Amino acid sequence: MSDDSSLDTPAALTARPGIIPGDVSISSSSPAATNELRPRAANGRFVRVSSHEEASASDLPSDRFLDREISWLQFNERVLQLAADESVPLLERARFLAIFTSNLDEFFMVRVAGLKRRIATGIAVRSPSGLEPREVLEHISRITHDLVAMQTRIFEESVRPALVDEGISIVRWSEVEPPEQERLTELFSNEIFPVLTPLAVDPAHPFPYISGLSLNLAVILINPKTGKEHFARIKMPPSLPRFLKVRRATASVTADLFEAQVVPLEDVIAAHLDQLFPGMEVHEHYSFRVTRNEDLEVEEDDAENLLAALEKELTRRRFGPPVRLEVEEDLDDHVMELLSRELGVTDDEVYRLPAPLDLRGLNEIADIDRTDLHFPPFVARTNADLAPAESSKAANLIERIAQQDVLLQHPYDSFSTSVQAFLEQAAADPQVLAIKQTLYRTSGDSPIVDALIDAAEAGKQVLAVVEIKARFDEQNNIEWARKLEHAGVHVVYGIVGLKTHGKLALVVRQEPDGVKRYCHVGTGNYNPKTARHYEDIGLLTADPEVGQDLTRLFNQLSGLAPRSKFKRLLVAPRSLRDGLLTRIDKQVQRQARTGDGHVAFKVNSLVDEATIDALYRASAAGVQIDIWVRGICALRPGVEGLSDTIRVHSVLGRFLEHSRLFLFGTGDDREAWIGSADLMHRNLDRRVEALVRIADPRHVDQLFDLVARGMSDDYAHWALDGDGRWTRIHQDTDGLPLPDIQAALIAMHAKRRRKARR
Repeated sequence: MSDDSSLDTPAALTARPGIIPGDVSISSSSPAATNELRPRAANGRFVRVSSHEEASASDLPSDRFLDREISWLQFNERVLQLAADESVPLLERARFLAIFTSNLDEFFMVRVAGLKRRIATGIAVRSPSGLEPREVLEHISRITHDLVAMQTRIFEESVRPALVDEGISIVRWSEVEPPEQERLTELFSNEIFPVLTPLAVDPAHPFPYISGLSLNLAVILINPKTGKEHFARIKMPPSLPRFLKVRRATASVTADLFEAQVVPLEDVIAAHLDQLFPGMEVHEHYSFRVTRNEDLEVEEDDAENLLAALEKELTRRRFGPPVRLEVEEDLDDHVMELLSRELGVTDDEVYRLPAPLDLRGLNEIADIDRTDLHFPPFVARTNADLAPAESSKAANLIERIAQQDVLLQHPYDSFSTSVQAFLEQAAADPQVLAIKQTLYRTSGDSPIVDALIDAAEAGKQVLAVVEIKARFDEQNNIEWARKLEHAGVHVVYGIVGLKTHGKLALVVRQEPDGVKRYCHVGTGNYNPKTARHYEDIGLLTADPEVGQDLTRLFNQLSGLAPRSKFKRLLVAPRSLRDGLLTRIDKQVQRQARTGDGHVAFKVNSLVDEATIDALYRASAAGVQIDIWVRGICALRPGVEGLSDTIRVHSVLGRFLEHSRLFLFGTGDDREAWIGSADLMHRNLDRRVEALVRIADPRHVDQLFDLVARGMSDDYAHWALDGDGRWTRIHQDTDGLPLPDIQAALIAMHAKRRRKARR
């Protein structure tokens, strides 16, 4: 099996500290320590022990955890590897470069900013990986500098030239032909100039506030009368496109459809600085970008009105301290000194990069309508169990769910003809008495919100548990909360001190034989837009036990029911971790009896130390353990005497793997759970999360088969080893590409629907 990465193709990708040529992966271990597990003295860190555990973690080596921050950076490196892979469609490679930038922005705004805040306040502690807080920051800085340098090389030496070969070019102003410069000058005067606000720095004008993630021009001006130098800043208006299209006079109608030449917005503005500063000489100009701390802090116990407190904190967040400064690589030293001084950034927080900065803008390039440069077209279809008998008439979903449970996998199964249609039909159904739902993130023009409003206006009892603290969606959720309240929906914000992250919907319907409850429990948000490219699992069921459980849980969220017990749900923060640990222990017992204990998880992140320790102990007992993780993994797999039987795989591709599955057992004695929780402290201790047990044996088979595919060496994936190194495995022993699991699932779901129609 080949472990070569596609990143070893460009000649410029040479060895750098912490990055291994060939598979270009980042080790999670500190240079100050070896990559081997070395038991330490009894002062090793003890993890939180669950209520059913009697022993501490002292029987396990203290350096058994990989660092979560470094593991996240490795995840973003895997995104880069897809951008470098020439077998990936070109415009998708450009999008992966944009995704890398967006991911890194959020990492700095939240994780790096939070770590720096804890260090500044003196509350930072040694991480479970054994690194001191400042050591973690040093590793982050070193690795991130290496990764952004790698991103630059991939863009400049691989993706950008390939785009030019396809007639898609990003040019500088000097490369634009004179007729087009004239047209862009007219465009500047009419549409760009009016929205610009140049800000000068002088005794009457202090250094301006630089908003987070904004792209700016630093301009050095000379007064021709006095010879004095002045500094000015121009912010690129976010309302304008990142790139402006250049219409070449020689282009034919056909070429205009398949070719594109664009120039960065900041280049066009820089070419017309004389109009912004008449009477001054433009000496120099450079682009720069600041990342700020944008994590929220709201003390709910002290907030009489959470909504008002959060709105106040959102305003304050815009003025968070800088945590990163990106500048053009040829920025003059005295301008660099000015920016560093005024923004309060240190040398290791500065990233010198070639223009154009902010490669999030490559999303605009990736949106170019060239089907030959994208993944093959894909249209989600209606789940076979919900497909209408007649194509011209929508199926009655309430009737279908009453007959059998329906297991959904988005985006392969359409969200709009399943979950969305279920809620819309419930809102219009005169027999429906009430609808209760959690909303964590949803789209700007949400049909889900519209359905809840329609239901309330029709006289139904409607409860919406809106999580207004969903990171970076706070303002959006505040607006929807108020819209729902104005329509008569009962809006609550969950339990003080906990985010409501569970994905739950409950429909109560009056039927001839009494009241019946219809439920949806999922792993993804009620967001029709992200459901098109997020992989998620959902269950539609009329099972009375699930209905009773959801009724009790919603009563907890909206009222006072602290002692509720559940039959088919595991709910955080009370029972979810203990429920999982109990089931891991049962597999240890099964291994002792029958020798076929098995645990398999599919999650976004695995960080919780108590869960990892339970998996280590299960592995020591011989239990086979499979972990399919998208992002962070703090567990060391395949370490002799610690985790010999544990495998960890990761899959990245056209869809974002987002579902959370928890599987236990083999043969006829199997359990499958789905839900909203990742294995992180925040999910298990500080959020309301819910897992539901899957009852239908068909669906249990499907979920076990899904994870078996994800853990199979017959599909392309990344594998983690005990040293914290991820290796890309995408070729077979003959050097031929391994099939993509997501493409295989597209084909499998299409085949399943064809069978259902026969």
